[in-house]
Amino acid sequence: MNVSHLAALTLAVIPIGALVQAPVAQAQLFVSSPIQAVTPNSETLYLNTNATVEQTLQVGAATNLNGRSIPAGAIVRGRFEPAEGGVRYVATAVEVGNQVYSVNAASELLRDIKDPRETSTGAILTDAGIGAAGGAAVGGILTGRVSVGSILGGAAAGAVIGNTTAQRVVVVEPNQTLTLKTQ
Repeated sequence: MNVSHLAALTLAVIPIGALVQAPVAQAQLFVSSPIQAVTPNSETLYLNTNATVEQTLQVGAATNLNGRSIPAGAIVRGRFEPAEGGVRYVATAVEVGNQVYSVNAASELLRDIKDPRETSTGAILTDAGIGAAGGAAVGGILTGRVSVGSILGGAAAGAVIGNTTAQRVVVVEPNQTLTLKTQ
């Protein structure tokens, strides 16, 4: 009976001893800096919040990516993707000379706003003019005459409705810097 206890004890000790002597694997950890990417456009981009748009950016300042030095001017490949409340730029690769390195990095959310092209003074005046013409037409049909009140009412309605129904877009200015963080 004592022999079986010792045999069980020996079996329990051998695997523990084997674990202590096992070689330890070493891994290298790369810490990447955020990529400061610049939109190389000469014109403002107006991005629809429900469409994906392919766009290359340029690295604005030298950085470190997975242990590699990435110089300013390197090309960032990626796209603007829809996200809740706007769009986000998602980078898939960085091109340095003839080398292309895979990357998984994204910008912060770029928030959508009412399209400034539809809410400018000119656009509001155009909507007011359309509303005034509509008000005059409705006033003429309903009362048989066109009044100042129907014209002003139509103009006000046109301006308000035009501004209210303006599409929401994300505006990306020329040479705007986006901070891309690896994920």
